[in-house]
Amino acid sequence: MKINVIGGSGFIGTRLCRRLNARPELSVEIIDKVLSKSFPDRTAVADVRDLEALRSVVGNGAVIINLAAEHRDDVRPLTLYDEVNVDGARNICKVAREKSVNKIIFTSTVAVYGFAEIGTDESGAISPFNDYGRTKYEAEQVFRAWQAEVPSERTVVIIRPTVVFGEQNRGNVYNLIRQIASGRFVMIGNGRNRKSMAYVENISAFIEFAIGIAPGVHVYNYVDKPDVSMSELVGKINSLFGRSSEIRWKIPFFVGYFIGRLFDVYASMSGKKLSISSIRVKKFCADSVYNTAVETTGFSRPVPLVDALERTVRFEFIESSQSQELFYTE
Repeated sequence: MKINVIGGSGFIGTRLCRRLNARPELSVEIIDKVLSKSFPDRTAVADVRDLEALRSVVGNGAVIINLAAEHRDDVRPLTLYDEVNVDGARNICKVAREKSVNKIIFTSTVAVYGFAEIGTDESGAISPFNDYGRTKYEAEQVFRAWQAEVPSERTVVIIRPTVVFGEQNRGNVYNLIRQIASGRFVMIGNGRNRKSMAYVENISAFIEFAIGIAPGVHVYNYVDKPDVSMSELVGKINSLFGRSSEIRWKIPFFVGYFIGRLFDVYASMSGKKLSISSIRVKKFCADSVYNTAVETTGFSRPVPLVDALERTVRFEFIESSQSQELFYTE
């Protein structure tokens, strides 16, 4: 079976391809705008915005796994969200029609729900608060329309992950752990807000599982339960460093948000990308708890969430792992 992993040079794609390459019956090729450092001999360089380039590399009858996306909060120009996420989806579907592709697995995002109610499941109201969530949902509609053309034969699996973390990732969870490791962490808000999280090995395993899903349109939030409060998360990470789980320093949300706004102004005036912003403060202090139908599929997560956190902390801050490839995400 041919598998084309579009955007496979990134964080999730690299972990996914390690799993897929362990299966000799699969012929896996990465399609990305940059060469995969882990699998350079299995990478075809092509941008989803370039229709002709996609035509030249997508395999006949392949299963397409689309991980390509513009996703950071600071993408400029803003038109890149539409060009990559929406127009890229259209190009993938055009090529899929030409190459007799009947299965597309698409990683969307829980950002399509915006600041969602606690426990939002796959039927939740769509209300994105940024261009990333908006364009991901528009891309979902592109793939749904492609499937509806031949519904008895085509499969679309839409996976909406919550925040994904794990070894080698330099995203928000890593930055949180790094601040805690430094001993200078300050909690913004009361810490009672809860977060749904997803470990990279587990979501990679679910994408692999999705290759076997039957024709139709299938939508799944991806969450590794149980959800944790920010206080519980910080306490657990502190304990992994051999410290008390008690949080010493807290500031009210409105103070943290005001500081974030000041950083927004400075970033706008200086043109610099900063690690602190008002939207990041707002996301940090918000509840983001999602329910999922993944359990109904028979899929079993390979790594419990507590073990995933411990693996990540040990890899990044306790063991010597400096030679490993790094991935910079939100």
